[in-house]
Amino acid sequence: MLHEVIFGVETQFARIFDILLLVLILLSVLTVILESVPSIEAQHTPLIDALEWIFTIVFTIEYVLRIWCARSRLKYLTSFYGIVDFLAIIPTYLSLVLPLSHTLLTVRALRLLRVFRILKMGRYMSEATSLRKALYACRQKIAVFILAVATILILMASAMYLIEGEIWGNRSFDSIPKSLYWAIVTMTTVGYGDATPESPLGKALAALMMLIGYSMIIVPTGILTVEMSRAAIPSQTPCDDCMDGPSDASDHYCRSCGRHCG
Repeated sequence: MLHEVIFGVETQFARIFDILLLVLILLSVLTVILESVPSIEAQHTPLIDALEWIFTIVFTIEYVLRIWCARSRLKYLTSFYGIVDFLAIIPTYLSLVLPLSHTLLTVRALRLLRVFRILKMGRYMSEATSLRKALYACRQKIAVFILAVATILILMASAMYLIEGEIWGNRSFDSIPKSLYWAIVTMTTVGYGDATPESPLGKALAALMMLIGYSMIIVPTGILTVEMSRAAIPSQTPCDDCMDGPSDASDHYCRSCGRHCG
């Protein structure tokens, strides 16, 4: 029964449990955000500390219950959400044993780690599962795309360094890392303007980079859209002949081999 409430989503108690945890996660993250405002921290430190301990205790109880109810405890502890659940509670406890006078920056960093509790929300959203499956399915295509983008960026940065830095003497491009920063900013169409080419050839190269950037945006969007549409198919059964597909239950022919399925 307890396992169904904590890990399940079908029963009414499980849905109530998930909603309460979502609210607590949002409130906890909001507390961390407000704590970073100096005026709020100075006036409401006792309240913030009390709320933080309430959130930590609740999430600790949840973490212990998940370990206790998990069918495979080691699998849960080493899973993504198991690690996130652990990171959601450990910063508060670590801040108790670290001396504030010598490790103030470390303590503040640990306290900011609490904002990662927002990652716990993914467990309670069914859409997140579909998105995760789509991203996993297109991981190889995305990897090839990123490699192609990295290649273009390095080539363009090297060319801009040669044109603007070596020939034109533009100090904004006096090294390839600086030129690479410009290439990334330009390809993503951000355009901060802190590094701009001055020569006609450099401007022509920048214009080409802008056009490439616009054309590259649609590639990962199209790849992910296709995989998400496949993940959204409600009922899929493999073809009895080629075992490929998958074929939708309403199809009369296999989408891979063309065999009649009806």
